[in-house]
Amino acid sequence: MIRHIVLFKIKDEFKDEIPQLVRNFYGMKGKIEGMIDLEAGADVLHSERSYDLALITVFDTMEAFQAYQTHPVHMPVKKRMHEVRSASVACDFEF
Repeated sequence: MIRHIVLFKIKDEFKDEIPQLVRNFYGMKGKIEGMIDLEAGADVLHSERSYDLALITVFDTMEAFQAYQTHPVHMPVKKRMHEVRSASVACDFEF
C-alpha cells in the first residue's frame, strides 16, 4: 500500500476558502478506484511552522496511486490547489 501525505500553505487571499478546500478533498473519497482511504483537515495550531491544510490518502497499489494523478475526479481539485497554494510538501511511502 502507498500512503500519500501532502501539506499545503495557502495564499493569504484564499485562507477563507480553506473549509471549501477540505470539502473538495472529501468529494474525491469513494470515487477513485484503488484509493482505500482519504483524510483531510485544516491546521488548528497556527504555529510558525504549521502548514494550513493536510491531505492524507492511501492507495492499494503504486499503479492506483499513479492513476490517481490524472484521474478526472482528482484533476479539478488538483488544479484549484495549484491556484491557491503558496507552497506544498509531500511524502509518499509504502507500508
